[in-house]
Amino acid sequence: MSTAVRELPVEQRPWPGLDVSGLRILVTGFGVSGYAVADQTMQRGAQVLVVDGSDTPELRERAQILEVLGVEVRLGAEHTLALPTDRVPDLVVTSPGWRPDQPLLAAAAEAGIPVWSEIELARRMQAPDGPAWLGVTGTNGKTTTVTMLESILLNAGERAVACGNVGLPVIEAALDPEGFDVLAIELSSFQLHWTQHLACEAAAVLNVSDDHLDWHGGAAAYAAAKGRIYEGAEIACIYTVADATTRSLVEEADVAEGARAVGLSLASPGLSELGVVDGLLVDRAFLAERRTAAAELATLEDLSHLGAHGAGPHVILDALAAAALARAHGVSARAVRDGLRAYRMGAHRAQHVATLDGVGYVDDTKATNPAAAAASLRAAERIVWIAGGDTKGADLDELVHAARDRLVGVVLLGRDASPFTTALARHAPEVPVRRIDPGDTDDVAGRSRLMEDAVRAARSLAADGDVVLLAPAAASIDQFRDYAERGDLFAAAVTRLPGEGA
Repeated sequence: MSTAVRELPVEQRPWPGLDVSGLRILVTGFGVSGYAVADQTMQRGAQVLVVDGSDTPELRERAQILEVLGVEVRLGAEHTLALPTDRVPDLVVTSPGWRPDQPLLAAAAEAGIPVWSEIELARRMQAPDGPAWLGVTGTNGKTTTVTMLESILLNAGERAVACGNVGLPVIEAALDPEGFDVLAIELSSFQLHWTQHLACEAAAVLNVSDDHLDWHGGAAAYAAAKGRIYEGAEIACIYTVADATTRSLVEEADVAEGARAVGLSLASPGLSELGVVDGLLVDRAFLAERRTAAAELATLEDLSHLGAHGAGPHVILDALAAAALARAHGVSARAVRDGLRAYRMGAHRAQHVATLDGVGYVDDTKATNPAAAAASLRAAERIVWIAGGDTKGADLDELVHAARDRLVGVVLLGRDASPFTTALARHAPEVPVRRIDPGDTDDVAGRSRLMEDAVRAARSLAADGDVVLLAPAAASIDQFRDYAERGDLFAAAVTRLPGEGA
């Protein structure tokens, strides 16, 4: 790199192929993405300092690995309250969990120091001939869509990987020495807030419902962060026809010349849409004769393994989104079908655990907010719902009102069940409710007992053909280590039930 370029501020250095050598980079947050940023930039000649408010044995061990290579790591809350006094960074690369009003980040903004996400840095550092980006965001369904997309791309013979908010950090995938053909990238609103230049080949916003409003400062700012995924899109901006917010985000996006809006629908698709006709997933967007014809991509039967009673509506929409992104990339209809047939749902995402005596058991512990739970509840006709936890003040009225005709019983977890009992009394007073005694959940034995009681209570309410659904509509932190433990204990409790499997 020439001396003239080296002297330019980082935001003025040419990219793609950004050269970070000599840059003083401050990485805030030492999670998976923070470690990857420090590792990748240090290898390319940057002077890297990492700070994190936690000081745990795991982080210290991780720090020792990088410190041997010349990265400095400072652990403890005192290092996160202000910019370091012994060096002025050229660039701050922040963890997606850090809020914009965090003191160190606010100080960087006031000092005119650019604050980027790992995603922004990866986009700038990636070589001009690097992999294509296919981006996915939304309040719910991101991981399912991205992993479905990965399955489709791999079946098409592409060297592809799911990355971002799931799997590999984007900076590792973008700079992989062997080189990927295409990245299927899951992006959260936090990551998008700190990202200015995405230029995805195609991008999708699956849905937008209130979430993380305290972090963003309101619903409009949250939606705007999601909409950033469309900026610079080259071929297609994919949205959900039934979600007016996603349509408006497309309409407001600054995209590349020629990029098209492509809608997703569970009904017969209009022009430039993907939808469902007579049990077929069809494409009227990515074929030359789309005004008069549609391409068959897959059948609902190809997705039947993705639910106790077949794929639910939200899973079908996720499949359509994955198909649209793949088709924008040039993937054949046959590869879409093969990829969807081969796909298996990840753990804790509408995962069919077992069928015993005709009753299906589904683990959707990842449904930690009302919108996610609502989607899960639409996937079966008769449901015994295991719900509850820390609702963080969310309004449950709309959720319960919409689901009431499907509920044959409700089993409530959580230290405070009143948000659920109040909504159920108001909108579904005839549905039987079993409240599980919170008891002592300080250890695994207590948490296991709690879930076993919940599963047995749910079984007592269920009949042949029903589905027992763990879709809590709430966070797990009041009683469980995390949502994954909640799901694992559910699956373990199901395996201990008596009954004949299907």
